[in-house]
Amino acid sequence: MNNPSEDSIRIAREYMDSLQVESRLLGAEEPSSEFEFLGERFATPIMTAALSHIDLKGMAEGAVQAGAAVSVGMGDNNTLKSVLDTGAKVMKIVKPYADRDDVRDRIRFAEANGAIAVGIDIEHSIHADDPTPDNVFGSAMKLPTLDELRDFIRSTKLPFFIKGALSVHDAVKCVELGCAGAILSHHNGIMRCAVPPVRLLPKIREAVGRRLILIADGGMESGFDAFKALALGADAVTVGRPLMAPLKEKGAAGVRDVLEAMTKQLQVMMYRTASKDLKHIDPSVIWQR
Repeated sequence: MNNPSEDSIRIAREYMDSLQVESRLLGAEEPSSEFEFLGERFATPIMTAALSHIDLKGMAEGAVQAGAAVSVGMGDNNTLKSVLDTGAKVMKIVKPYADRDDVRDRIRFAEANGAIAVGIDIEHSIHADDPTPDNVFGSAMKLPTLDELRDFIRSTKLPFFIKGALSVHDAVKCVELGCAGAILSHHNGIMRCAVPPVRLLPKIREAVGRRLILIADGGMESGFDAFKALALGADAVTVGRPLMAPLKEKGAAGVRDVLEAMTKQLQVMMYRTASKDLKHIDPSVIWQR
């Protein structure tokens, strides 16, 4: 049984709620939340998380309507094709399957069918409660070696992201491996006592500069949360759980509504801090309670 003091989801929420925002209204102007990502332009830096085992096509359709980028998790190649066929700009995150040929095949398929980026989810490599390799829905997982990661990265022309980097150590390794970016995540609490991704952002940004695209994952419940993450060094954020019930209840429209509402909340915070665009969000507006 989990000890509440080890609950990474609760720890991350408490840290996010401890962050306060300084108002800078004088001279403020109506802001733009437009976001350039991998050569594409989006209406918002809030993108879908790499979700699995849901209506991924409906999620993608809603994201397209909201002008947002899409990341997707588990699902076979046919599922990925149905997502890509919506016209969504998609980053495919592959699980760390022990069958390395399976990993390569999924990367090749994503590239051949129009994904804008690929990545690998290292978080599910290790079981949550013992040091054995994880098994996800009957598929064996295994932590990739650095050499295997280099091989995956070199096997594709697409920008490559590592999901589950959660330290300066791992972010620097991502740079050394030639990654385009890192997704800072503890996979919905799979690691006990994890430091909140948003707390780590300033140190990681300081260490890697602009050599990595940094995406904050997990615990984003509003555009206010997204603003805090962007102010502390993220280039983009992902949202997962807040999309799931609306997707089930209203389909693509539910996803669109959540993403648009979060984007409006982000714009409100940008307006109130004189941040005319994403590049002008000043980290010094963030205070810790």
